Parts: sequence; C-alpha cells; structure tokens
Amino acid sequence: MELEFIITIFLIGFIGSYISGMLGIGGSIIKYPLLLYIPPLLGLSAFTAHEVSGISAVQVFFATIGGVLAYRKGGYLNKSLIAYMGASILVGSFIGGFGSKLMSEAGINLIYGILALTAAVMMFIPKKGLDDIPLDQVTFNKWLAAVLSLIVGIGAGIVGAAGAFLLVPIMLVVLKIPTRMTIASSLAITFISSIGATVGKITTGQVDYGPAAIMVVASLIASPLGAMAGKKVNTKLLQVILAVLILATAIKIWLDIL
Repeated sequence: MELEFIITIFLIGFIGSYISGMLGIGGSIIKYPLLLYIPPLLGLSAFTAHEVSGISAVQVFFATIGGVLAYRKGGYLNKSLIAYMGASILVGSFIGGFGSKLMSEAGINLIYGILALTAAVMMFIPKKGLDDIPLDQVTFNKWLAAVLSLIVGIGAGIVGAAGAFLLVPIMLVVLKIPTRMTIASSLAITFISSIGATVGKITTGQVDYGPAAIMVVASLIASPLGAMAGKKVNTKLLQVILAVLILATAIKIWLDIL
C-alpha cells in the first residue's frame, strides 16, 4: 500500500471513530461514505461497496470497545437495555451480514440510504424532557426494544454497520432514554451487534484486511478521546450534531442512488 493511501485510511478512521465515541454511534454512518468516495477523489484505489461494508464491520467492533470503556463509570450504561437490544441485534446483524453476500452493490447502497433517511427523520422529532429523567428511574418497553433492534440488526448487517445511527434515534424518540444513557448504552449494543456483522463479513470473504487493520488502529486511539469529549458537551448540541451528520449522509447516498 502507498503511504498516501495509508494516511488517508487512517484519517478517515480517526475522524469517524472520534465522532463515534462522542455521539454513541459505531461510526459507519460517517466512514461508509468517506471510504467509498474519498480515496477515488484523491486519485487512490477505490473500494467496492462490499469491501467498504466489510472494513466498516471490523472497524466498528474495535471503535465501540474504546467508547464503552470510557463510559463504564457514572451509571450511564443501562444493563437491561443492553441485554434486550444487544441479544436481538446480534441475531439480526449476523443474518444481514451473511446474507449481504447475495446482494448487488446497488442493493447494499439502497439499504444504506433507507436506513440513513429513516434515522435522519427520527432525529428531527422533538425530544422534550428526556434529560430530566434520573438515570436510576429510566424504564422502557423491553419487547418493543427487542423487536426494533432485531430489524435494525438485519439492515445494519447488510451494510457492515452496527446500526447505532438508527438505534440512537429509536432509543431517544421511541423508548424515551436520556441522551447520555443512550450514547453510552448504544455503544455497548453496537459492540454486540458488530460481532454478528463482522463474523458474517469475514466468513463470506468481504473484508480487505490491510485497510481494516489501519482503521482499527485509528479507532483504538480516537474513540476513547471522542467519548471523553462527549461527556463535556451539552446534550442538545450532541443531538443536533448527530442529526446533521445523519441527514448529510442520507442526502449524499440518495443523490448517488437517484
């Protein structure tokens, strides 16, 4: 690999993982389009959608570990929420990751576009009073959480994401989980989800290990830094940043599809 190519992949991984740790997402919502479009824009080797989804799946696995470790103290991790949503999304992501081998490049991008657009719409729904709920008094519908995370897992597994960019708005809008608990718990759920997606991608030969290794190194450095920054940023600002990122990605994907 050329030095310019290595630096480009590292920077994509670093930026995506920093935002990942700060906002409680796996980072694929950012890194998927960056990996797909930035290398060819700079005159470097282009990745296929299958390769991008494979690299993203492996990278998310490591990025979320760093984020969870940074949030492990402070009561932000809701163990019940993580158990119900984590188990369901693990099954769904394995099904999606394994089945994506049978899909076309256009099909994978279409699924990604639908997921991103759905997440973008949900992020702009008002979420008043969420952060007034004490963390030790948070309740949610366990079976609704399990069913929704199973559906998210299947779609996310197809595109090599862990689904946190869709899990976060579901947890905020549907399940009514406070912002910081959502961010911390979604990182843990995303880690579980990424196991299924990663296994599915590796067993079907969709992972380019060189670029994936570069992304992993960047993730382990940047994700904890992002998580520490996220603890200090106003929760409303965190929601706005995530909403804008998801919307921008959805617009870009749909422009390419159409």
